[in-house]
Amino acid sequence: MRFRNLLVAFLIVCLGFLGACSDGQAKAYDPKTITYDEIVNTGLANKCPQINEFTRGSIDISPDQPLAVVDMCLEPEEYFVKEEPVNKRKEAEYIQAKVLTRDTTSLEQIRGSIVADEEGVLTFKEFDGIDFQIITVLLPGGDQVPFFFTIKKLIAQTEPGFTSVNSSTDFKGDFKVPSYRGASFLDPKGRGLTSGYDNAVALPAGADNSEYTRSNLKQADIMNGEMSLQITKVDAETGEIAGIFESEQPSSTDLGAEEPEDVKIRGSFYARLEPQI
Repeated sequence: MRFRNLLVAFLIVCLGFLGACSDGQAKAYDPKTITYDEIVNTGLANKCPQINEFTRGSIDISPDQPLAVVDMCLEPEEYFVKEEPVNKRKEAEYIQAKVLTRDTTSLEQIRGSIVADEEGVLTFKEFDGIDFQIITVLLPGGDQVPFFFTIKKLIAQTEPGFTSVNSSTDFKGDFKVPSYRGASFLDPKGRGLTSGYDNAVALPAGADNSEYTRSNLKQADIMNGEMSLQITKVDAETGEIAGIFESEQPSSTDLGAEEPEDVKIRGSFYARLEPQI
């Protein structure tokens, strides 16, 4: 009886191992297959889908047949903030930071397109989606740096010579970074861009002092960021792609009251490509 039980257990383990190894197709994580109770408080909702680690296919593209990008997801994994050194002879360098924001940092459901020109240059354009998140990171010295993580209106291109999207395809381009604060936001002294006080100082006669100009005159400027997307995995059957990204963008300026910090974000991304209709 004991031998029979051991044999059954051994067969179950072998069948499970063979089933896992034989499943060579690249499959994305489908949130529809998991219940709320299985996701809540696990951090899974912040994870981007994954495809097979050894997928190295290609998806054809031509000037007359662009590709639609759907369900794109970007998951940040590392954060860095550029700090000026104490010694002026040294160059500024990026210091790794720790994210303080809870599990709501990923961008998802992003739509876009990839178009090829006659020279084989591929151009990726972002259209819309959940393409921004409010994130705050903590530096080793205790400073907190808030920033508006986004890829709004990203336009990124490759080098010439591409006839397909493959694991050697790298995009690089610029995107827009909206203001961290909205125009109607009021600071602790009731000052805002479209509402609130024009100034708020103890001595009204000194309100025009240049020392308070930046704090009094609110600005919700749109700034620019840079991003690179390196595709490392492509499944031609399902149209799935995945890879890594690196983004550099400014931090919050508190509506123009502060100088922005340079923030670098690294992580992984996922998307599906379909023929554009």
